[in-house]
Amino acid sequence: MNSWNMLLIGLGIFALLVLLQVIVRAAHPVQRAIGGIVMGLCALVAVNLTGVFTGVSIPLSPLAIGVSGAAGIPGVTLLLLLNLIFV
Repeated sequence: MNSWNMLLIGLGIFALLVLLQVIVRAAHPVQRAIGGIVMGLCALVAVNLTGVFTGVSIPLSPLAIGVSGAAGIPGVTLLLLLNLIFV
């Protein structure tokens, strides 16, 4: 995929996250959507940094980054569970 397609997909996912925050009537929907994305990516980084001590890590791929960004901390938890089940 070229970079324009990736950018449009990312903007579409962000718009859906903002729309979800509007539907649940959040006070600041854009800030809440950005906060969820940042928290998910920080959780992914934290899991990989502590992987040296725990022995559990998530390989970085576009799928893992996308799931952690779109679903946040529950997405990272799902990735960990799937990693433990299938590896």
